[in-house]
Amino acid sequence: MEAQHDIVKAGKVRYLGASSMFAWQFAKLQHAAALHGWTRFVSMQNQYNLLRREDERELVPMYADMGVGLVPYSPQGKGRLARPWGAQSLRSTVDDVEKVAEARGVTMGQVALAWVLHHPVVSAPIVGATRPHHLTEAVEALNLQLTHDEIQMLETPYANHGPSWF
Repeated sequence: MEAQHDIVKAGKVRYLGASSMFAWQFAKLQHAAALHGWTRFVSMQNQYNLLRREDERELVPMYADMGVGLVPYSPQGKGRLARPWGAQSLRSTVDDVEKVAEARGVTMGQVALAWVLHHPVVSAPIVGATRPHHLTEAVEALNLQLTHDEIQMLETPYANHGPSWF
């Protein structure tokens, strides 16, 4: 943390971000920075989407409390939430994304991205566009406001996996 702080002090970096760690690890780093007057992290990059919501248990509330922005990668679940059911897992979640997309006349990818964007702690999702139309869809998702009922329908199939001790 001190070395990162030195890079900020030297003007080579403006803000610090972290990626993919447990809440206790992130909290230790933030505490060390606060204790020594070093620069703290302002963002965290973790996988977060309708199929992977483990961060909601501890990390998302901690980010909100610390004023840290979440920069989620894979907001469309590695493409599983962007196309109709096929060989993917968690069929009910994918089917619900498809239902909302059809009802709204938008793509499944836009629905999945709009769901991620509705969380106030999310700063800027990493869309991982591989084709030009993916960028267009991502920009259009910025204007898609999901209703409370749609959000509940999308979130209901998810089963929290709980902590793993081994």
